Amino acid sequence: QVQLVESGGGLVQAGGSLRLSCAASGRTFGYTVGWFRQAPGKEREFVAAISWTWFSITTYYSESVKGRFTISRDTAKNTVYLQMNSLKPEDTAVYYCGADRASPQAMGIMSAPYVLDAWGQGTLVTVSS
Repeated sequence: QVQLVESGGGLVQAGGSLRLSCAASGRTFGYTVGWFRQAPGKEREFVAAISWTWFSITTYYSESVKGRFTISRDTAKNTVYLQMNSLKPEDTAVYYCGADRASPQAMGIMSAPYVLDAWGQGTLVTVSS
């Protein structure tokens, strides 16, 4: 059983940066870890996902964040990061990380409601204009 805990959210001005962390406990090898977000009054949406093997890393991004956000992982710390640059007010949302056996691309084309093997509790990101 994978358990996830997000951190790193906060208040930032438009154009600024934040780095979110998703710390995993349990065995994550073979899982895809993804970031999702949910703005007030809106459905949860996919942001980015990452999977890895001994030989390669695969990532996938939503079009709305491609070029601004970067997902990465530190296997020693069992942590997945989401580096968010050039933040916009429309990036304001609760950000969740989730883990599943689906590939990053498959996770990216899922539709809400998302049914994943594990979810974190979420961390709030507020971008002021």
